[in-house]
Amino acid sequence: MNYQEMLETRQSCRAYDPARIPTREALTQLLEAARLAPSACNSQPYHFYIAQGEAARAVGETTRSMGMNAFTADVPTFFVVAEQPYNASAAVGARMKKQDYRAADIGLAVSQLIYRAHELGLATCILGWFDEKALQKLTGTDARVRLVVAVGYAKEGDALRAKKRKASEELATWL
Repeated sequence: MNYQEMLETRQSCRAYDPARIPTREALTQLLEAARLAPSACNSQPYHFYIAQGEAARAVGETTRSMGMNAFTADVPTFFVVAEQPYNASAAVGARMKKQDYRAADIGLAVSQLIYRAHELGLATCILGWFDEKALQKLTGTDARVRLVVAVGYAKEGDALRAKKRKASEELATWL
């Protein structure tokens, strides 16, 4: 599949096949894609906690409340993304320029992870609705949890939905 096809066909999955578990080899490839993502001063200010089995069930529970994310009960694997400190040069730059490079760096790493997953035939969904304190306890970290990425195989028949996006003219101004 070429890059344009990846952009047009990747979607956030909300119907996972709980019987199909991604292999460690496939998950390692996702981690490698994230590892190679650009980051400010190559600081890579994030850490991934990869959960399967009972750990995945526990992570999934942290994403379900107030009627949100019921589908995560069937997700076999989660990547929990925790923020880490900058390296020295990125920390100086962030302070001097009043920029939060970590948020951008995490977004870039997760983007590469989800597109590699799509290339491998895996489905993903980026989640921002979760119980951070519960995830911190589960992972044994006091670091800020920024995202949770659901990873698995889509259920058979999970149809490609039409993308609803703003027009280019709404997103950009040519100077």
